Amino acid sequence: MSKEILEKASIIVEGNSVQGKDFSGQICVLTSVDDDGFPVSCVITPSKADGIKTLWLCTEIGSDKVKRIKNNNKVNISFSSEEYGISLSGEVEILIDSDIKRDMWYDGLGHHFKDYKDPEYCVLKFTTRKYSLFIDYIEVKGKV
Repeated sequence: MSKEILEKASIIVEGNSVQGKDFSGQICVLTSVDDDGFPVSCVITPSKADGIKTLWLCTEIGSDKVKRIKNNNKVNISFSSEEYGISLSGEVEILIDSDIKRDMWYDGLGHHFKDYKDPEYCVLKFTTRKYSLFIDYIEVKGKV
């Protein structure tokens, strides 16, 4: 049963990522820790996902979330609806490689950046270490 729930969670996370499609409101909540040790949450769009294992998110290199991640790269990403709750805990790398930035680019980013070469644009690569899933009224917890 837990394998089935893991597969459903992967499909949900990928479906909530832009994945080369037109942006149509895909969002998740990213929670990081501030300098005082308090959690801070923000809404962000996943650009791409490899199931629940790895997610790529795009943001501004000078943003507060990137500053927090530089101090503590352990974060939580969650997806929720009336049908499910997915909580992924892991670590983030900040990527500025132009090939990765080009690969993760989607049209909605044009509201924030000139193009994928914009020096203010970066990609956050999130790698899941632990998960807590609630799907089909079944709770599954584990480590990746």
